[in-house]
Amino acid sequence: MSARDREPVDAGRRAALKLTGGGLAVAFLWSAGMGPAVATMSARRQASDAGAAAADGNPPFAPNAFIRIDSNGPVRLVMPSVEMGQAIYTGICMMLAEELGVGLDQIAVEHSPPSDELYGVVLLGGIQATGGSTSTRAQWQVLREAGAVAREMLVRAASLRWKVEPGDCTVARGVITHTPSGRTLPFGAVAEAAGKLPQPEKVTLKPRADYTLIGKPLRRVDSPDKVNGKTLFGIDIRVPGMKVAAVRTSPELAGRLGDVDERKARAIPGVVDVIRLDDAVAVVGEHYWAASQGLLALDITWQHGVNENLDNASLIRGLRAKSASGPVLVGRKATRDTPAAGTRVESEFVSPMLAHAPMEPLNATVHVTPGKCEIWTGSQVPTRCVAEAARICGIPAEGVTFHAQYLGGGFGRRLETDQVEQAVAFAKQVTYPLKVIWSREEDIRHDRVRPLYFDRIAATLGADGKPAAWHHRITSGTVLGRWAPGAMGKDGMDSDAIESAADLPYDLDNVQVEWARHDMPPGLVVGWWRGVGPTHNLFVVESFVDELAHAAGKDPLAYRQAMMKPGSRPRRVLDLAAEQIQWGTPLPPRVGRGIAVGSPFGSHVCLAMEVEVTPQGVVRLRRAVAAIDNGITINPSSVKAQIEGGVLFGLSAAMFSGITIEHGAIQQSNFHDYRILRINEAPAVEVHLVDSDEAPGGIGEVGTAIAAPALANAIFAATGIRLRELPVTRTSLVASKEAEDKVVSTGSGVEDLA
Repeated sequence: MSARDREPVDAGRRAALKLTGGGLAVAFLWSAGMGPAVATMSARRQASDAGAAAADGNPPFAPNAFIRIDSNGPVRLVMPSVEMGQAIYTGICMMLAEELGVGLDQIAVEHSPPSDELYGVVLLGGIQATGGSTSTRAQWQVLREAGAVAREMLVRAASLRWKVEPGDCTVARGVITHTPSGRTLPFGAVAEAAGKLPQPEKVTLKPRADYTLIGKPLRRVDSPDKVNGKTLFGIDIRVPGMKVAAVRTSPELAGRLGDVDERKARAIPGVVDVIRLDDAVAVVGEHYWAASQGLLALDITWQHGVNENLDNASLIRGLRAKSASGPVLVGRKATRDTPAAGTRVESEFVSPMLAHAPMEPLNATVHVTPGKCEIWTGSQVPTRCVAEAARICGIPAEGVTFHAQYLGGGFGRRLETDQVEQAVAFAKQVTYPLKVIWSREEDIRHDRVRPLYFDRIAATLGADGKPAAWHHRITSGTVLGRWAPGAMGKDGMDSDAIESAADLPYDLDNVQVEWARHDMPPGLVVGWWRGVGPTHNLFVVESFVDELAHAAGKDPLAYRQAMMKPGSRPRRVLDLAAEQIQWGTPLPPRVGRGIAVGSPFGSHVCLAMEVEVTPQGVVRLRRAVAAIDNGITINPSSVKAQIEGGVLFGLSAAMFSGITIEHGAIQQSNFHDYRILRINEAPAVEVHLVDSDEAPGGIGEVGTAIAAPALANAIFAATGIRLRELPVTRTSLVASKEAEDKVVSTGSGVEDLA
């Protein structure tokens, strides 16, 4: 039991949120002074609660923004985060229900309305957003408090009816029991009376030993409706009178729309209209098939923009030049000069741009009428969608109605509002509700990609083989500088760019970490991608640590252990993963094990990989063993699922993924040339949890962030070939010219052989 759980909680002082394991990427907005500038979610009533409750039908008991109890029916919980497959709805229900005193089977979940005041996340600067693996960390305290506040009000109402002491009452499965007399009342029977009571100034949260839900491997609350098809995603929405639009935007980034010959399109049955923007055209149909066929029938002339000659080679040249001579910001300063003596090890790394490719392509349904705009979509940033729609329509935000939907995957893509902006701009031109659907090709070719990175990293090893000096320079564009420029450091530092590079899990004191900002050309917009900065930095740092171990003549595991404090959280996950994969036991030729460890998003993770590389360069993933310390675990099943899925997502990116540009256009378009792991290629993923009393850390992006370095290190162990650029290519791994001649193509390292 932690002392934090035993102490009474003052539910009124919500300005202070103590982070006991947060990383740079989630603290950046707070540290930049943006935290208390706006209201954030609270366990108590707020000014906007009355309006939210009124919009929800004025339930008799609505003590805060999250809990609704009617006289009859289930307890309704309003979800402050969005569900996009990460099981956060289940985690939120468990946190609320644990203190409220109901079972998950007694709960109906609802999407929250857009409101920064009610659902703003302090770790994300007070805006209503789901991302950065912040949901559990940001809501762990406040949601349990919200449940406890509601429980005490309900108990108080029952005790007043019975004329007994509240302390003689207990709560279980939505029923209040007066223990001495055995009398009972369901929540609904006292909901109205409880709603009229003043809220308690302080509540006492359960100690961990008394948890009945938190820590249990429970089934997801959203699974039944997803299995039976009841769940509605944005792409499923149908409203009366709705038409459907298929869209094409200039393939050249920042290109413009020229002439459009629409005669053939309009001749297709079901085509309703052809509408235009400066850089895009949409065909409207009675259904998507008509719209998509009409789009194919258009004869379009595109006009070149500033990116006509842009390609990957020129982008990398720019990054390399900025790294060599551009100004830098220091994210971690070395404590002393680099020693003159010692073994010097230097490397350069290139990490590619990446697309999100969620299973549900981008879409939004919009109906614009005089002074009003109504939107149906799934978004990680609903209040931003409202603000952009209001701007485009020239109306107050109060004139925008936003209907949140489940998200068919996000991975950071739906932290952007571009699909909503485009849909609103098209819908302004018609009188009917318009559903705009981006095809898979449109989605990938106009993604807001993960930045391209160029890294120089060097270390000088002392006589003991450990780094006596460490210097890491990161060069990239900045997502934070566009997405939340006010959150940049006072010196202009992007904290996400250096997370998991400046905060190493190793006991090293003489470390210099720098960032050189190199903005991308107009039209090439970079965005948050699952794992954000750590996906890149952990690949570079943990690959380089393996290089240092090799240069020092040390085993990679033993080398890491020697640089960690015994008993530290990173050391515990390192030891556990190594033990479970049986590190050091013999392996066949061209089979190797690799290991990587890090502390992203307030959690600590280690991944050990076992791979085989054939003489022809085919990489076969044999095993993946992860150890995770994410503090108190809300739902072990969800944590394991997120690590399993995150590891496979990260391995897919490392093995196959990379966005390339030629003549200003993204070349990839669908899963045939932006590959993901297939079932027969996926390794068995084992997940081992470390029990902890620490506050919860993030989990949704942790597995993705640690995947690439473990893979690269395993490939080195199998082949002796060090990969400093991703994705993996077969030709870099072939054992000989004879083997290379047997390769059908020079594509990914897992393609079929002749």
